Amino acid sequence: MAKLVFYSGTYNASSWAMRAWLSLRAAKVDFEEVPIDIRKPQRFVNLRKVAAFSPSATVPALLVDGEVIFDSMAIMEFANDSCRGDLLPANLVERARARSLMAWQHAGLSGICSRISFESAFYPYKRPLTGQEQTEVSRFCAAIEPCLRQHDGPYLFGRASLSDYMLAPAAIRLLRHQPDLSSWPKSAQWMADICADPLVSEWLSRADPLPPIWFDDYLAAGDAGDLQLAGALET
Repeated sequence: MAKLVFYSGTYNASSWAMRAWLSLRAAKVDFEEVPIDIRKPQRFVNLRKVAAFSPSATVPALLVDGEVIFDSMAIMEFANDSCRGDLLPANLVERARARSLMAWQHAGLSGICSRISFESAFYPYKRPLTGQEQTEVSRFCAAIEPCLRQHDGPYLFGRASLSDYMLAPAAIRLLRHQPDLSSWPKSAQWMADICADPLVSEWLSRADPLPPIWFDDYLAAGDAGDLQLAGALET
């Protein structure tokens, strides 16, 4: 049996490690997990250690008998192959649609709510979404709502797939900012369901207790009152 070592990241910062971890766990792949602290300033020293075996010098990284897989989506596909393809829809077109959603996230979701980082999902205080961000949330929902209407949940393609795990961190960061989802009931239910998924809940149970990692560009979109309160909480 192959020896697998999964290099993860800080739980309230590394959404890419989360995606790969969820997929490996869903595929029931046995692996040893080595968390890498990617907070500054220690991230630079820690990632240099990863560079010793991974050309990207990033997490996640998966060693399989010493051979490195160093991209989150490649690790997710490895997980799917490890369980005979059960983490993607059986239908050819739906499988391509699922991969389209995955690729969209991998390319940055067209910049949707770029200031609402994964880290901000764990802030003790969250500023209100701006009008532009609320519009972008609607763009996100418009992309997934057809899948949810077709399959009636609880997952994007009926049962859990790589596309759900790829988009789970986006659901967490958006839902925790309490967007107006009244026009998107299926999306609202999916976000709630994926956040309550047992594997997602396990990751969040590790992430929620950690100290928050603040970013100034997050605060810059808020009004003066938001900035004062957030600054007080940060100190």
